Amino acid sequence: MQAWELPRSTFHWGQRTYIMGVLNVTPDSFSDGGQFNTLENAIAQAAQMIEDGADILDIGGQSTRPNADEVTLQEELDRVVPVIEAIRQKFEIPISVDTTRSQVAKEAIAAGADMINDISGAVFDSEMLSTVGKLGVPIILMHMKGTPKTMQSLTQYENLIQEINEFLQERIESAIAHGISQIMIDPGIGFAKKYDQNLEILRRLEAFQALNCPILVGASRKSFIGHILDQPDPKKRVWGTAAACVSAIVNGADVVRVHDVAEMRDACRVTDAIWREKKEG
Repeated sequence: MQAWELPRSTFHWGQRTYIMGVLNVTPDSFSDGGQFNTLENAIAQAAQMIEDGADILDIGGQSTRPNADEVTLQEELDRVVPVIEAIRQKFEIPISVDTTRSQVAKEAIAAGADMINDISGAVFDSEMLSTVGKLGVPIILMHMKGTPKTMQSLTQYENLIQEINEFLQERIESAIAHGISQIMIDPGIGFAKKYDQNLEILRRLEAFQALNCPILVGASRKSFIGHILDQPDPKKRVWGTAAACVSAIVNGADVVRVHDVAEMRDACRVTDAIWREKKEG
């Protein structure tokens, strides 16, 4: 797979696992809502994640937890743009913006972001792919059904892995048709997926390598981990998250999207040493 050369970093896919640190500037995200929704707190958290070993910061101003309400366009812009500008003034780390709106994508890139992370697979906003194509930046396309408000009632699949694969294949083709050359895929753990389906995705992650795009996995602190551990508090799911990240890496993940950067950096380093160096040797 071809390396991604971005203005602030080069990603050599397959050589190591990259860590995407989650920075939710929302009052209502499932595990850290309200913690970083002041500019000062957001910047302090960004600095901490960079120090802890994050390779990318993913900044989101619209909660995508199950049953989340949609915020207005202006509200989302007011949340993410000042944070991106402030981080960009201080740090050179690549920034992705977690949005499904093309206007937010446009203004986030102008503010200093480097890539777009669209949980709808660029379905919600018909202008998203053409906007990203014109901006000339990478996009992350995720599989989901419905919206965060409705997705947990849309978990019926004839063939889970095949249907996710077909959806992502179609979205990749659309993105390429709009002039986008750098595409990452995300099978969407926890988005219109039940407990056992999330485990199946992790178990069969290699099936998505045929799409020939870097694979991102976002399992951090999610409810399937809480279910296994009988742990209702998302912040206490760190070691369960580490296990999910290790499994994802072994089965082909290129990027893990996480809240607990320091712990996951250690988990990724050890997993890479065992598995990636073995493949190269």
